[in-house]
Amino acid sequence: MPSAPRPEKRRFPLHVHISMMFTLLLLLTGVVLGIFNYQQTTQIILSSSEKLFNRIEQDVRLDLYDTYEPIRHLLGLLADYPATRAPQMTQRLALIVPFSQALRDNPNLASLYLGDSNGDFLMVRPLRTAALKTTLKAPANAAYQIWTIERANNGGQVRSQSLFYDEALVLIARQDIADETYDPRSRGWFRSALDNTGQITTEPYAFFSTRHIGTTLARRSGEQAVIGADLTLAALSQTLAKHKVTAGTEIVLLDPQGNAVGYPDSDRLIADTEPVRLTKARDLSPAIAAALDNNIDTPRLTAAGRQWIVSRSHMQEGGPQGLELALLVPEDELLADAYRMRWQGALVTLTTLLLCLPLGWLTSRILVKPLRELVQEADAIRSFDFNYPVSRRSPVLEVDQLSVSMARMKDTLASFFEITASLRAETRFAPLLERVLFETVKIGQAQAGLIYLRENDEDRVKPYGLVIDGTPRDLGAFELQGYTLNAAGSPPWLQQLTAAENLVTSLGFEQAGDLRSVLLALNSPRVHLIGIHLRNRHQETVGLLVLLISDSGTEADLEKLQPDRIAFLQAVSGTATVSIEGQRLQARQKQLLDSFIQLLAGAIDAKSPYTGGHCQRVPALTLMLAQAAAASQAPAFQAYRPTEDEWEALHIAAWLHDCGKVTTPEYVVDKATKLETLNDRIHEIRTRFEVLKRDAWVDYWQAVATGGEPSALAQRRDATLASLDSDFAFVAHCNLGSEAMADADLQRLQHIAQHPWTRTLDDRLGVSWEENRRQARTPKPTLPVTEPLLADKPEHLVERNDAELIPADNPWGFQLDVPPWKYNRGELYNLSITRGTLTREERYVINHHMVQTILMLSQLPFPSHLDNVAEIAGGHHEKMDGSGYPKRLKREEMSLPARMMAIADIFEALTAADRPYKKAKKLSEALGIMATMCRDAHIDPELFELFIEEQIYLDYANQFLDPHQIDDVDPQSLLVKAGLKA
Repeated sequence: MPSAPRPEKRRFPLHVHISMMFTLLLLLTGVVLGIFNYQQTTQIILSSSEKLFNRIEQDVRLDLYDTYEPIRHLLGLLADYPATRAPQMTQRLALIVPFSQALRDNPNLASLYLGDSNGDFLMVRPLRTAALKTTLKAPANAAYQIWTIERANNGGQVRSQSLFYDEALVLIARQDIADETYDPRSRGWFRSALDNTGQITTEPYAFFSTRHIGTTLARRSGEQAVIGADLTLAALSQTLAKHKVTAGTEIVLLDPQGNAVGYPDSDRLIADTEPVRLTKARDLSPAIAAALDNNIDTPRLTAAGRQWIVSRSHMQEGGPQGLELALLVPEDELLADAYRMRWQGALVTLTTLLLCLPLGWLTSRILVKPLRELVQEADAIRSFDFNYPVSRRSPVLEVDQLSVSMARMKDTLASFFEITASLRAETRFAPLLERVLFETVKIGQAQAGLIYLRENDEDRVKPYGLVIDGTPRDLGAFELQGYTLNAAGSPPWLQQLTAAENLVTSLGFEQAGDLRSVLLALNSPRVHLIGIHLRNRHQETVGLLVLLISDSGTEADLEKLQPDRIAFLQAVSGTATVSIEGQRLQARQKQLLDSFIQLLAGAIDAKSPYTGGHCQRVPALTLMLAQAAAASQAPAFQAYRPTEDEWEALHIAAWLHDCGKVTTPEYVVDKATKLETLNDRIHEIRTRFEVLKRDAWVDYWQAVATGGEPSALAQRRDATLASLDSDFAFVAHCNLGSEAMADADLQRLQHIAQHPWTRTLDDRLGVSWEENRRQARTPKPTLPVTEPLLADKPEHLVERNDAELIPADNPWGFQLDVPPWKYNRGELYNLSITRGTLTREERYVINHHMVQTILMLSQLPFPSHLDNVAEIAGGHHEKMDGSGYPKRLKREEMSLPARMMAIADIFEALTAADRPYKKAKKLSEALGIMATMCRDAHIDPELFELFIEEQIYLDYANQFLDPHQIDDVDPQSLLVKAGLKA
């Protein structure tokens, strides 16, 4: 009986075997490498941590040494100062100079003091904070407090004083302290230092006055005196904060009593109790408490539910018994990298495995069925997907050749789309036309290319570009003409192309018309012409593209004229049409924007007849300076090579640098006299003087009528009239503001102001409701009323609207000192202006135009390459030392174009001949003023040096200044005056 057939063993395809083996090997490799990396990383981190702890300990030791040692040297020097042994307090006050210098040189010093066996005491304390000044009731400009205690030799009355000095050590205030109880002889530092020949250091403690942690260093000076210093230890907490190994690291510096004297969060070092005391270190953290309680010298402990690595070390500095440094690092944070690498390794292995499974599957499938890949690739190409991966090389020759051929086809199509993408990306019009011609000539294998573009909305096209043998040519040299579309007189090929999408024809020398010059350049009597009609998305004619191919009479010419080649050219030209139209639209938008900007600048200048042309001249001067900087090889300007977009941003910013002036009242900008508002109020004051002169005549005639002596009365009358005439002439002269007022002039003005005159009419009639509202601040007087000749009345103060206030935390960074009133129109207040014609309030109104400029420009939706327009335009009133406005920027915070604008604006203002409040400066005067400003760090020194050496000022002067303003200038002396040359 035959045996039953054995069941056939199940078999799997080859690609399944390859995939399984690949997967297992990859998984095994990943597991082994992950375990090995985790163990090695953990060991490395723990080893490195030990070295890191030692370095931290060394850094803290060095910081402690650097904190204490300079003060020890200082006390050693001051102890031998002669004034420390002087018997009288007046002689000891000579210590103020070295004490104040030492306090300036050592910011960690809280005070320096001297006490002696008689109970006398002298302390110098720097007033570094407003809070300390408030506590000590010090004047606002006080820089030092000097506390002195003097006791009579017989134990009599104690005299204690608090003296306040400014930075120049000039006494500015004195306070007597009653019932003084402080005696240095009762203090531990005094007794310890007096009993020791060397220096003593107290344990750290909390200063009562400042609530800062510090310590006292003292040493004996002579036999009876002790000099001491209070040293703050705030820097130690900052040092510890820098040495936090991880986010959860606990690091603390404590004294032998367990008080914390250094901790990253220094606010927790002082206990919120009275009297002030130090926080116990164990109260800062449960982990620190556990480490302090652990008497076993072990590098690890468990606290607060975590494993900690602990390091403790003793520091010699910090007091008689030194300090202790405790460093605790959470083990999970320290080994976070090891944990992360372990899980990352597992994740990478798993991810790689998941990625390689289909890769292995596809690899095996390629070995047996490579044609499937080619079919998929062909489908992708048909869908214009050129990112599909190239098929792998096959061991089958025919399949491999097909794969190579398909790759070449894909590269050809990809290059076509790359060309069209590059045309769309070109942002400049002239290079765009050149690129269009070059690419189409290259694709069409033509010898020449010509592009005609339509002019605006006219039915006329003009030649805009010509390429011959791959080189752009000058259109003027070929005398090519423009044509009207659909005109009977245009060439036949143009008429045919106007009515069609494309045209293929041949031209001989006789039919070429104005193209003959191109045929001569090609040295070809006959050419094939390919014409492409360029239309936009609205099917409107944008232009015509013409390719000329030399007629060689061979079949190769026919290959270039095949329909598929024409379709290819038309596809490229379609993209070119979109790019050309977009560029022309963008150019028109830029022209519109530029015209609008210049219109706005002109309106600003036209608003005030005294600043006309400022907004036109500043851009011209800024451009001169920018061009010189761009061409300079000086190290300061080597990096300044502006792009076209940067030139555009500078151009717009220069024209709009004063656009905020549209909000500034012109009567403030044009204020020619001190009393001028909408009208010059000197006329009101003249009328009052006239009233007083009439009163003098009235008094004279009344006295004569009552029997007075006419000659004596006439003499007194004439003296009064002469005095009034003199006083008014003086007031009128003060109103001009043409020169600085001396103190004597101000005193005379105050005297004239007090002269009374009588008003009999109600000044609240016939005025605006707003002025009536301000007059209501004071009760209405009973008429007639006697008033001072020059008045500062409450109604002269105009309130500032809340909407005009700038918060300190404004997002633009404005830092302006805002006067409490919007306007102060007080007559005496305005006439007392010491220089110029503007009050502080009016100057702020003018300066506020920079705020408005920045706000206005920040709200405009500029494209990204013009984002810095507001920064450039808004910085021309800033100064290099940070004292300018509106943001108080320093030189390093400003861009180079913004610093250029500042120089251009200042020079234009100094030389402008259209300002009512000053005469135009000559060239040498203006540059001399600017040299002084350069020396005072108001303008950029490198730009000013460039401005002088390249004679930019002279180029500007020849264009814009009156000839009488242009005088001789000595560049070298200007640079010396500016501090740029010795």
